[in-house]
Amino acid sequence: MATELKIDIVSDVSCPWCIIGFKALQEALQKVAPDITASIEWQPFELNPQMPPEGQDITEHITQKYQISEQQAEQNRDVIKQRGLSVGYEFGNRGGGRIYNTFDAHRLLHWAKTQGKQTELKLALFDLYFKNSGDPSDHEQLLETAKSVGLDEAEAKKILESDLFVTDVRQLQQHYQSAGVQSVPAVIVNNKHLISGGQPAEVFQKALTQIAQEG
Repeated sequence: MATELKIDIVSDVSCPWCIIGFKALQEALQKVAPDITASIEWQPFELNPQMPPEGQDITEHITQKYQISEQQAEQNRDVIKQRGLSVGYEFGNRGGGRIYNTFDAHRLLHWAKTQGKQTELKLALFDLYFKNSGDPSDHEQLLETAKSVGLDEAEAKKILESDLFVTDVRQLQQHYQSAGVQSVPAVIVNNKHLISGGQPAEVFQKALTQIAQEG
């Protein structure tokens, strides 16, 4: 009989390690199937909650935030690019570009969960930002992305133009922060087992197998 695990992934749509980690998790789940299955929900985390509407140059942002040189930032990008390729995800040109506020994207993701489209929207938002150098704070781009995965564009527009789900998203953010999540991705299995960071598939596979055996 298959064991179903509940998996919550705390992440941001502008976090490269989040898509790397998800791709590795997917690979691990394929390897443990059909004995272990999973229901996945995405939980909100903002890497830059104070980011102004116009965003910030990404190199400027990274060097300031982490107190590193431009050369180190470039090296980090190369590492991320290679890790992405190793799990089948090709990052676009993120050597330049900007980083943006993602709160409205999280509101749409919260709604998409009720529509059974949360993972589809999350992956499309990753692609918007990382593959297409898009702006996940721009309402037109968010609407186009929602529409592309089959979500109702008029309903999405109504959400973005109101304060719907603002409180829900804030409460979820506070919940996971108070539970100790300070960086993402944070993969939480059955509400108690934490796997931090964009781990390789083998790490996820071992952890999922052990958790399933615990019952």
